[in-house]
Amino acid sequence: MMLAAITSGFPRRSETFVLNELLALESRGLLGPIFATKPGDASGLQPGAERLLPRVRVLPAVSPSRQARLVARALAGTDVDGVHAFFAHTPAEVGREAAARIGVPFGFSLHARDARKVRPSELRARAASAACVVACNRDVAEEARAAGAEAQVLPHGVDLRRFRPTPEPPEAPFTLLAVGRLVPKKGFGVLVEAAARLCRPLRLRIVGGGPERERLAAGIQAAGVADQVSLEPPVTHDELPAALAGAHVVAVPSLRDSTGDRDGLPNVVLEAMAAGRVVVASDVGAVGTAVKDGQTGLLALAGDAAYLAMAIERLAAHPALRAQLANAARDLVEREFDLHACTTRFAGSLEAAYA
Repeated sequence: MMLAAITSGFPRRSETFVLNELLALESRGLLGPIFATKPGDASGLQPGAERLLPRVRVLPAVSPSRQARLVARALAGTDVDGVHAFFAHTPAEVGREAAARIGVPFGFSLHARDARKVRPSELRARAASAACVVACNRDVAEEARAAGAEAQVLPHGVDLRRFRPTPEPPEAPFTLLAVGRLVPKKGFGVLVEAAARLCRPLRLRIVGGGPERERLAAGIQAAGVADQVSLEPPVTHDELPAALAGAHVVAVPSLRDSTGDRDGLPNVVLEAMAAGRVVVASDVGAVGTAVKDGQTGLLALAGDAAYLAMAIERLAAHPALRAQLANAARDLVEREFDLHACTTRFAGSLEAAYA
């Protein structure tokens, strides 16, 4: 069996989950050509991406229907047995039409925002015609169900060999790390407000790039914490374990933005937990499926800087609590989010669906 894959931009530094699932298909001999509906990142390839680059064809910036015709033309006469799209919006639109043109099954994966980029009626129609619909977390599966589309939940995993527990850094300064795109739904502005409320010396590193950089920089200055808070460029997956090792706590202050967009279960949550770092996060999307309040981390009210500051202060003041929560978090990801087990389930599910 061989499956063609349709992605959005590929490869992308922020979409390690797509790379891992494509690598799992490749390792089972199931992966054929990869078509990207737009260019990927120009630099900073994640480990393993170079193996897939020879398979990738970036489609021209034309309509989804025209892209589908180009994919169908490229696949005509090949041994492709199905077309699987990663993301419910443009990749699924392209994949569905391309598969219909060459007479093979089609399916797609849902992640978070992509499901909200499609009208419910269209999402329902795409799911009805699909051989399989995969959701990476419970939150997005419930959103699909509300639109009348059923999806199988197959969570993303984390590489437990790459992300391993390490001793905490020296107690002072207390170091808080946040990693992600600088966009409103990440809630980094709330995190800066929380940092300003703390009465102890603090080092807060916000690592990432995006359109909110200038706004965040201004907020840091206005809050009077420029000597404690740094905005730093994005890191690669190779660099992330060292960044986690240098922190005492990882903050994930996600919220629902003005458009209704929100996180599902950000990669950094599982990566931090695997690395033995306690996570303080907002109870948004599917974050609570991994960060269980008082058991594997602490959950705060989304958008509430005072509540978030109290949770951070609690962790800063109690190293033993950090160790207890971090150990339980590592145990949870070993049981439920091991990358090899998760990608094996994913590849096996697709193999069965397209058989």
